Amino acid sequence: MDFLKKCFFIFFVFTFSGCAKLDYIYEQSVGQLSLQTRAKNNEEMLRNVRVPKDQKEKIKKIQELKKYFYRYWGKKETPIYSQTTMLQGKAVTYLVVASAFNEIKPVETCFPVMGCFPYLGFFNLASARDFAKSKEQEDFVTWVRPVYAYSTLGYFTDTILSSFFHYSDYELAELIFHELFHTIFFVNNQVEMNENLANYFAKEMMEIYFKDTNQLDYLRIQQKEETETKVLRKTVVNLTSELQDLYQKLLPKTKEEAQVILEEFMDKRFKPEVMKKCQEQNIAPKSCFPLERQWNNASFAAFLTYEKKSDDLEGLQKKLGLDLKGYFTFIAKKYQEYENQSEVSDFSLYLFR
Repeated sequence: MDFLKKCFFIFFVFTFSGCAKLDYIYEQSVGQLSLQTRAKNNEEMLRNVRVPKDQKEKIKKIQELKKYFYRYWGKKETPIYSQTTMLQGKAVTYLVVASAFNEIKPVETCFPVMGCFPYLGFFNLASARDFAKSKEQEDFVTWVRPVYAYSTLGYFTDTILSSFFHYSDYELAELIFHELFHTIFFVNNQVEMNENLANYFAKEMMEIYFKDTNQLDYLRIQQKEETETKVLRKTVVNLTSELQDLYQKLLPKTKEEAQVILEEFMDKRFKPEVMKKCQEQNIAPKSCFPLERQWNNASFAAFLTYEKKSDDLEGLQKKLGLDLKGYFTFIAKKYQEYENQSEVSDFSLYLFR
């Protein structure tokens, strides 16, 4: 999409959006275009003597990962990550998730053309906090977190962000494979399914990549850590389901009543169970990530956006007995079938039924 098309797209969204969303769209459009206009070609960055060596190595690594990804899937490379944008801070945006006080379900915001999203991203932290405050005044629970990478889903040509440079090579491979997966497969208007698919395929691709590049020792170390965190992620998903059932059973009528339920659940069920799992995995308390995070309905909802269907995806692949490429082909075919039917409105229900 060239610059004029981008400007037309922004104008179109402005024209057909409600007034309440105009300020948000304007701010995000300005922020995104700023990222684009400040971007430098990777070749220029690599030639620049002022760019530190370690940052140049990260750019080269991202280029390598990109080539590997598209070659593995037999897809034509897109212009994504052909430029680099240096940020003023560590985070590129700030994500705001809102949920009802008496259930774990993200509040969706919908836009013409782009569809609905279970969160909103803000380039300005103050704007993110103001939006969160406005949702809290409507009796919602909110969670604000920094974002170091995201995909514009083809509306713009995504650039490498300097926030990527803080990741280890293992984390960087997962990040790049995750974001690139969105460029080869995307389910319209179903964010949770898209993120779960990207998460799953990125993790599976990492193992293949590190084996293909003969980094077996490094892979074994990272696989041990991944096995440990996988247990914890599954534990959090199961506990979140328990909390949701508790809300449905007790039916709190006010935020104060719901907060009492949450605090009691965290103290008597969540923290003891998570600590038990960390001890079983020989994970030190300071490295037991669920104990370090601030949890409420909104942060639980955000967690499920990326993790809820992980076990379902793994189970389906094992049931089918397919390798990763065969599994991708199967899912792509199922999505084509899903698009041609009108009975099921959720692709995950269609895929796993």
